[in-house]
Amino acid sequence: MAATSDTLDAAKRKIAEAVERLADDLEQLSHRIHENPELCFKEEKAAAWLTEFLEKQGAAVERGVGGLPTAFRATIPGQGPGPTIAIMAEYDALPSIGHACGHNVIATSGAGAGAALAAALRPLPFPGRIQVIGTPAEEGGAGKVRLMEAGVFKDVDAAMMIHGRPGTQIWRPSLGIIKVKCEFSGRAAHASSWPWRGVNALNAMIQLFVSLDMMRQQVRPDARIHGVITKGGDQANIIPEHTAAEFYLRAPTRDYCQELLRRFEGCAQGAATATGCTATVTPDPIIHDPLRPNFTMAALFGKNLERIDFPVDPDDGQAGYGSTDCGNVSQALPTIHPYIRISPDGIPGHSREFAEWAKSPLARTGMVAAAKTLAMTALDLLADPEALRKAKEEFAKAQG
Repeated sequence: MAATSDTLDAAKRKIAEAVERLADDLEQLSHRIHENPELCFKEEKAAAWLTEFLEKQGAAVERGVGGLPTAFRATIPGQGPGPTIAIMAEYDALPSIGHACGHNVIATSGAGAGAALAAALRPLPFPGRIQVIGTPAEEGGAGKVRLMEAGVFKDVDAAMMIHGRPGTQIWRPSLGIIKVKCEFSGRAAHASSWPWRGVNALNAMIQLFVSLDMMRQQVRPDARIHGVITKGGDQANIIPEHTAAEFYLRAPTRDYCQELLRRFEGCAQGAATATGCTATVTPDPIIHDPLRPNFTMAALFGKNLERIDFPVDPDDGQAGYGSTDCGNVSQALPTIHPYIRISPDGIPGHSREFAEWAKSPLARTGMVAAAKTLAMTALDLLADPEALRKAKEEFAKAQG
């Protein structure tokens, strides 16, 4: 055991040194992705740059895995057969506001971890392998769910990733999501000379939003309902005959997401009845699950933050919870999704301010710390079969 401990300690020192050597290149890559934001399933540039970087450091790269052209898998082998530990990377951006969720930092943290492992330790000094899995389309496309369905995670024993935010936290819950499209159909007519001949689909849509605002008073405080109108009509002098909107229904459990959907459908039908329209409600078949914690793995991550002297922050109490397709991975295998500071307190995600901080010196500091701790934590799970067994045991108990 002492030899293993000494070997692990030496390996972690090499990882930290390798990340420091690569830090300038990682920052340049992060800024390059930031300056070229690509939406879900269209991340051709980011995927190409990340795979080229990993390949250059010695990782074996497979492109287009799981049938997704912008997904990839980079493998760093160990000393013979053993467990597979995955480090996930995200690199898609948001419409109009670019990398306002900091996925450029997520991508380069994960790739940096894999690159450091490949550059410093190939082959790894323990049985098994570590993979960096490039997962496109987190913002709206459920890329990880599609990769799971395609079998990309089938042989993975444990998985992890990092997310930027205004504070470092080892565990933070997330909400499940059901995404819903709603359409109303009415009848067009001249809005001035024949308004009584029309059936106004925009009135129905407005009534739906009013009904949902009323419903919010009677839903649990940790649930969220929000949407945008994607079509409100064609021209002001035509009674709108078709309107459409997209909504997210979020809750801490899948069951309560379903309850929100039931009540949403009631609101839509009520709005249709009140206006004489017909309503069509179409839930997305993919439900985003809430994150399942794995405190065994989180503790390892926390110890590695201590090792590099990077502080964990208390929850500032300023923000609620978001959602992620990583939640679905966490429901299928032991997974962690900690957060690393890349902005000051109080900077909201999905804002233009957060997008600016995602390319700041503070973001570089967080990215470097994340790359080190992800690589070290993945190595811990290879080096210590007992730690991986405990992580799997905790997962099984939570599942059962």
